[in-house]
Amino acid sequence: MKPISLLVVHCSATPASRDIGVAEIRAMHKAKGWSDVGYHYVIRRNGRVEKGRADTAMGAHVQGHNNGSLGICLVGGVKPDMTAETNFTPAQYDALRVLLATLTARYPKARVCGHRDLSPDRNGDGKVQPGEWVKACPTFDVGAWWAAGQAPRPAA
Repeated sequence: MKPISLLVVHCSATPASRDIGVAEIRAMHKAKGWSDVGYHYVIRRNGRVEKGRADTAMGAHVQGHNNGSLGICLVGGVKPDMTAETNFTPAQYDALRVLLATLTARYPKARVCGHRDLSPDRNGDGKVQPGEWVKACPTFDVGAWWAAGQAPRPAA
């Protein structure tokens, strides 16, 4: 695998009422024919970080960017009707902060971003806009959140 240059935050696209972990996501991914869970880390609703793939193993979490990246999945991210919702818990944001601090210390050249930020720049203006996102995952601006060091407020 290439050196780690991206730390990509995802959501599980599950309602807040469904607290799943690596075992459940691994089963879902294997049911799709994948060899293993696609993520390197999963952060449960209570903030517990569970290890998925080894950091040295290529993930399966963002098409075209798996080589040289680590995938981190926050459990949640949708309403019961499956529309996007920023519904992560304070414990998840705290755990994400600690995990990203650890990983950026280990991989100092790595950029922190969300899955949606790696969508194609369809209009070629050099910036991926909301209308260009392949999906809303993880439902908040990870780069701005990381730079500010605080959890975003849910969308009104």
